[in-house]
Amino acid sequence: MKTLYLDCFAGIAGDMFIGALLNLVPNPEIIRDEIRKIHALDPDEYEIVIEHTSRSGLAGINFDVHTHEHHHEHEHGEHHHNHHRHLHDIEAMISGSDLSQRVKRETLRAFSLLAEAEAHVHGTTPDKIHFHEVGAVDSIIDIAGAFVLMEALNWPRVICSPVNIGSGTVECAHGVLPVPAPATEYLLHGLPVFAAGSPMERTTPTGALLVKILADGFGVMPSGKIIASGFGFGNRESEDMPNALRAMMIETAGEIAGFVREKLTLIECNIDDMNPQDYETVCGKLFGAGALDVWTENISMKKSRPGVKLCCLTVPDEAVNMCRIILRDTTTQGVRLKDYDRLRLNWHVEEADTSLGKIHVKVTELDGETLRSVPEYEDVKAVAAHHNIPMWEARNLILREIL
Repeated sequence: MKTLYLDCFAGIAGDMFIGALLNLVPNPEIIRDEIRKIHALDPDEYEIVIEHTSRSGLAGINFDVHTHEHHHEHEHGEHHHNHHRHLHDIEAMISGSDLSQRVKRETLRAFSLLAEAEAHVHGTTPDKIHFHEVGAVDSIIDIAGAFVLMEALNWPRVICSPVNIGSGTVECAHGVLPVPAPATEYLLHGLPVFAAGSPMERTTPTGALLVKILADGFGVMPSGKIIASGFGFGNRESEDMPNALRAMMIETAGEIAGFVREKLTLIECNIDDMNPQDYETVCGKLFGAGALDVWTENISMKKSRPGVKLCCLTVPDEAVNMCRIILRDTTTQGVRLKDYDRLRLNWHVEEADTSLGKIHVKVTELDGETLRSVPEYEDVKAVAAHHNIPMWEARNLILREIL
């Protein structure tokens, strides 16, 4: 399997992470293309800059966002609007975008966690937090852009080194505070950190957030073959080490050429005393929370009672949340969890122009060749309704035009 190793020897920030990953993706322009899908962001409001440069003798990429309104500069060149946004404002921006479902889900999860951290620091609730810094245009781009690039890399497993948080003080909206900043420190709870180098903030809240969400484990670089690597730079420098993050893509033992291997969790429970009409609502909530698949199976239970086995397939990080939904919204008293390896094909989503309108198409690949192209069901459903034609007719027309 492929493993992304993050070497946080000099810390991590959102711009450093994106710069590092831009070295690894086939087409760096994907980040501009995908961010334009956040329609609530005015293209005249920002400019994405991707600069190939060198720092301290190291070649790498400096990623930056230039905003075209009054702003102030934060550490690592992260610029922030004075305009305040609440969590629900950002949720509406992301939910209303045309980003992929997983990128949307991870971005919403990230901002929710960031709001939780800020609320903890200020002794309030997440819904009352004003996003002075993290709600700015560039931070939305940093966070959504990070997940866009992870998807472009087919969501590899992530292993992270211990994180250099830096030392000294940092000036922020609430005055001069010790490093790590309180929100950064909250996000890094339970994770391995250290302080090295001249005093400065080396890990920002956005950087800590990405580590918290993406890292599957911490430690030294795993054994395997390095197939790609690159440095991402921030905009602050110290004399003793470059303001850089190194990312390495490693092909580890067990990689099966042409396929993606990933860890998933299957949640199951047996139910014999629930109104069948209620399963639709439960399944809808599970899918809405990000379940990869949800289904039911007819079974025979004790005393020969007919029953239903409810099954939910999810990524391990979301298993507890899925269990909460099942235990709250069904009559079961407990659930079973099983860890599985899944081997799947590589796929990506493209947007196609057809005579019926724009359609998202899932393109599946095997051994570097396109295996099949399938129009997204919801898009076919929408254009069929719009043109008042049967689903089969819309689908056949689209397939003739895209194949």
